[in-house]
Amino acid sequence: MSAPATPNAPAVPFGEPTPLGLLGLSIGCAALVPIAFGWLPADPAKLPMFFKTAALFCLLFGAGGQFLAGLMSLANKNTLGGTLLTTFSFNWVINWWVLDEASQGRAVDSSIVLSVDVAFIIIFLVLTYAFGFFSKLLFFFLVDIDLLYVLRIARHFTTAGSDSWKLLGTGVGITTIMLIAIALYISFVLLVNPAAGRAVFPVSAGPMFKATPA
Repeated sequence: MSAPATPNAPAVPFGEPTPLGLLGLSIGCAALVPIAFGWLPADPAKLPMFFKTAALFCLLFGAGGQFLAGLMSLANKNTLGGTLLTTFSFNWVINWWVLDEASQGRAVDSSIVLSVDVAFIIIFLVLTYAFGFFSKLLFFFLVDIDLLYVLRIARHFTTAGSDSWKLLGTGVGITTIMLIAIALYISFVLLVNPAAGRAVFPVSAGPMFKATPA
């Protein structure tokens, strides 16, 4: 998620932190897939540990990995990538808290969650446009997040357990899997291609949009 290097640019203190953040994201998302599809344990006694297990992965990988990567990006003067990763890391802390509460049989206030989801979709739509000036792959990565939040918001207006609620939940699960796949692919592009000295993982070069000179 770094901007293209400029000639004679000063050395940055850290290596490219984006793979760390994206790998943390993919692992955190993987922990949420069974929940999104409703694959809960049949035995109610197993539910607390089911939610606690997912909560821990969200806290350590989703929140911890992205927070560390975000701070490193900001230290590298990558404001766009650092802002996205750091902001999203706090949302993973909320995911941890929601799941931890679920493990104790308590549900968070849905009206507050809806309000925050609306704020997030506005943020991500703008950031999707911004990342389009750097990379096609990052642009579609953000588009998938946009779609995920659209489905989350739509689900707030359906009755829990209804057919439409389940259908939207399936949509959330599918977009989550797509997010894992794109995040992993970007990470592999950034980690493996430089090590191999060739495009083991092909990627379309160039941005989605062309910046207009000031």
